Amino acid sequence: MWACVAVVLLCIRSAGCHEKANMSNHIEYTAADFYERLLSGKIMFLYFEQQVSPTISLFLVELQKSAEALQDYGVLVGKVSCKKEAVQTYCTEAKQQHRAFLFRGGKEFLSFSLDTVFDVNSIVAEVLFAILRDEVKYVHTDADLLAMEKAAKGKKDIVLGYVRSLGTQEHRSLMETAYVYGSKYQFILITGGPVLKQLGVNESSQLSRVWFVHCRVHSTFMTPVTSERCSLTRMRKPLSTLNLHTFLQLMEAPLVSEVYVDPSSVPPPQFPYQLTPQVFLFSHPATEHLDLDTATALAWRLRGLALLLLVHRQSPAVKTPDKYNAAYRLPEKSSEVKYLTLHSFDDVLELFTKQEKEEEEEVEEGDHVDEEEDSYLGELDDEVAAEVYKNRGHFQEMDSVTRLTSDNFHTEVAQSSLTVVLFYLKWDAVSMAFLGSFIEVAEKLEDSKVDDIQMCVVDCGEWTDLCAAQPGTAVPFQPITVFPSIVLIRPQQSAQHYRGMLTGEALHHFIMMSRMASPVLLSTKEEVTSFLQEVPHPDLAGHRPHRVLGLFRTESQTDLSMFTEAAESLRGEVLTGLLKHELVEKWAAEHAVDPPAVLLFPSWRKLTHPSVLPVSSSSKELLAHIHTALLQPVPELTVGNLPSFLSLGKALLLLFVGEEEDEIGRRQNQALVDEMRGVVEQGGVRMERYLPCWIHLGRTPAGMSVLGSYLGSMPPLPALVLTHLPTRDEVYQYPPNTPILATSVLQWLLSVEDGMESPAGLLGGDSWPPAFEFYDFLKVMDMQEANPSPTDEEEVNVVEHLVTKKMSDDHLDINSKFHSEL
Repeated sequence: MWACVAVVLLCIRSAGCHEKANMSNHIEYTAADFYERLLSGKIMFLYFEQQVSPTISLFLVELQKSAEALQDYGVLVGKVSCKKEAVQTYCTEAKQQHRAFLFRGGKEFLSFSLDTVFDVNSIVAEVLFAILRDEVKYVHTDADLLAMEKAAKGKKDIVLGYVRSLGTQEHRSLMETAYVYGSKYQFILITGGPVLKQLGVNESSQLSRVWFVHCRVHSTFMTPVTSERCSLTRMRKPLSTLNLHTFLQLMEAPLVSEVYVDPSSVPPPQFPYQLTPQVFLFSHPATEHLDLDTATALAWRLRGLALLLLVHRQSPAVKTPDKYNAAYRLPEKSSEVKYLTLHSFDDVLELFTKQEKEEEEEVEEGDHVDEEEDSYLGELDDEVAAEVYKNRGHFQEMDSVTRLTSDNFHTEVAQSSLTVVLFYLKWDAVSMAFLGSFIEVAEKLEDSKVDDIQMCVVDCGEWTDLCAAQPGTAVPFQPITVFPSIVLIRPQQSAQHYRGMLTGEALHHFIMMSRMASPVLLSTKEEVTSFLQEVPHPDLAGHRPHRVLGLFRTESQTDLSMFTEAAESLRGEVLTGLLKHELVEKWAAEHAVDPPAVLLFPSWRKLTHPSVLPVSSSSKELLAHIHTALLQPVPELTVGNLPSFLSLGKALLLLFVGEEEDEIGRRQNQALVDEMRGVVEQGGVRMERYLPCWIHLGRTPAGMSVLGSYLGSMPPLPALVLTHLPTRDEVYQYPPNTPILATSVLQWLLSVEDGMESPAGLLGGDSWPPAFEFYDFLKVMDMQEANPSPTDEEEVNVVEHLVTKKMSDDHLDINSKFHSEL
C-alpha cells in the first residue's frame, strides 16, 4: 500500500504520470469551451486575458506550468482571450484582469488576486487549499486546536502543519499530501497566532513545521487516549512532499518490535523505513514486562527519529555480552551495529537530537538575517540594485587590478601594450555589479599567464577630473558620460570603446580577440592556414570567430588605408588579415576576384566558400557591407546579439516559436525557420530592407514580454510580426490562423507595403538614457574656493558643470534606437 501511495506522490510532484501527449502546449480556451466545461461541473482554474504586460506574461508562463501539476487533481487550467471573444462579467470589467478564477460545480467557486498566485507553487497550493477547504481546517488559537483534538479523539489522527506564509513551496507540499491522505488523517493548517506559543514555536520563526497529533485509538503497545490533549510527534526534517510522506509512514510503523536474534542478525529496515536508524534494547526474562514498558516509553520519545526493537535475551541466538543493554544502527552504515551501556533515556536521545538542534539553530539564524534583508530588498525595484545592496558588506578584492588616478594615469598606461580601463561610479548599481565581473576577468588573465594586458579601474566619483577630461588634453579618450564604460588604450593609438554585453565572459572574449593585430600581416601559406583555422589563444578554444581577409596590391594605397581603418574598428569582434606579395595574386586567381577585394569567412559557413566584397568608397561603407555579409540569412535573436541587429536599422521580420517538448516539436520549429529562409531566397532584392530572424522563447524567455508588448496580448505560437520599421512605429502581425509559408509571407509583406494591412500594435517611445549624468565635483569645488559665496543661501548652478558629449556620425548611438520593451 505504501509503495502505491509513494508512486502517486512522486507522480504528483513531477507532474508526469499522464502522457505528455495528452497535455496540450496551449492552454487557451474559447468562450464556447468555457461554457461547455462550466455546465459539465468540472473544476477549472481560469484567467481571462484582456491585455498583456510583462507581469502578465510571467504569470501566463507559471499558469502553463501549473496546468501540468494540477491535471493529476482533475483541475483544468487555462486562459480565455477576451480580445477574440468576450465572456460576460469576466471580460467586461477592467479589475478582472488582475484576478484568476476557480470554478466548481458549474459556478464560480473562488477568485484569486494575481499577487497571491504568482508562480506554480502558489497556484497549486491555493487551488488545492480551496478544493480541500472542508478537509483542511485552519486554526488560530489553542482553543481552536483543542476543539479539533476533542472532535478527532478516538477517530482520526491529526496532521498539523505550520507554514510561514500561504503560496510557498511548503504550503504546496502540505496541500498535495492532504489531497492523498485527507480521508485517513485530519489536516490542520497554521500560519501564525497564539497557537504557536502552545506548540513551542517562536512566531518570528521562518521554519515550516509539521506535527503528528495522536488522537485515535492505537493497538500495539498503546492504550486509548484518555487525557484531554493528544500527544504530539514533530517531524524533524524540512517540509517537503517526500519528507512528509516518509514521516507519515513512520507514524504508522509499530511502536516497538520484538526480536529473538542478535542485533547484528537483524536485517536493516526495509522500504519505506530504509533511511531510519534502529535502536535495540535488551530484555531479561525476569523483567520482561518492565522492559517492555521501558521500551514503549523510550519509543514514544524516539517517535519519528528511530525504530525501536526489543531483543529477548532468553533466545539462544542472542550473543551480545550482558554488559551492554542497548545498541543502534545508522542508515548510512546499515551493516554496522554499535553497542553501548545506557544509564538513562537521555543518552539515546542525545545520539539523534544533538546534530539536529545545531542544524536548526543555524537555519534559524540564517532565516533571521534573510528576513532583515528581504524587508529592504522589497523596496528596490531593480534586480541589479537589489543584488548590489544584498552584497554591500562584501568588499571587492582589487589586488588583480590597478587603480588609476590623475597622478599615475600616464605612467601606468605607458607600461603595457594594452590597457583595459573600467570607469565606474560607486553609487551606480550596474557599475558595482559589473566591477566584480571585471575583477574576475583580471584574475582569469593572470591565471592564464597573459602578461601583456593591464586591467585598471577608475572611480569617477573620486577622480572626476580624469573621467571628465576634455578633448585636446593629454588623455586619449573622450569624456566619460555613461557608466560603467570600458576603454581599451594602446600607446600611440586611438582609444577603443567596448560596446558588448556587460558580462565577464563577453569581455574576456573581446580582450583575447583584441590581442591580435588588426589586420594581421600574412606573407606565407602557413600563416594564412593558421589564421583561418586556429584560435588566437587556448582560452578561446571552442569559439569560432568571424574572419576577414584583405587582398591588396602594393600600389592600392588608398584602398589599403581604408581597409586598415575598418580593420581597427573590427578589432576584438572579428579577426582581420592582410595578404602580402605573391599570395595576393594566388588567392585572387583561386577565388576569381580582381584585387583590391575583401574575402569574408563567417563563423557559420565553411571556409571553402567565402563571401567576396568589393572595396567601398569609405571605411564606414566597408564596415556596413562587412557587418551585413557576416549575418546569417535568418539569425536567432538573443539578449546578447539583439543590440547589434537593431543597429543595422532594418525592419525586423520576427518569428516567435515556443519551447519544444519532443522531437516532433523540434522538427516543426525547424520547418518554420526553413520557411523563413525561403522568404529570403524567394524575395531576393526586395528582402534587403528587412532582417528575417527568429526568437526561441525557451532559450530566450524575455521574448515573451517583447511579444506581449508588441501586440498588447500574448498570441498563440508560432507568431510572426513585422516591427522596427525605419520610418514608423507600427507593429504588424501575420494572420495567426494562416500557415507560415514563404510565398504567403511575401504576399503579406507586399500588402503591408501597399498599406492594405492594419497595424496590430505600436512600439513604445521610451528610450534607455544613462542612469546618471556625470557631475564634475572637483570643478565645482575649485570655483567655490575661487569665488566664495557672500551668503549661505546662494547656490551653485550645477547644470553648467554637467559634462555632455555629442556623438559623431561615425559612432552609432544604439541606445537612441532602443525601446523599453526590448
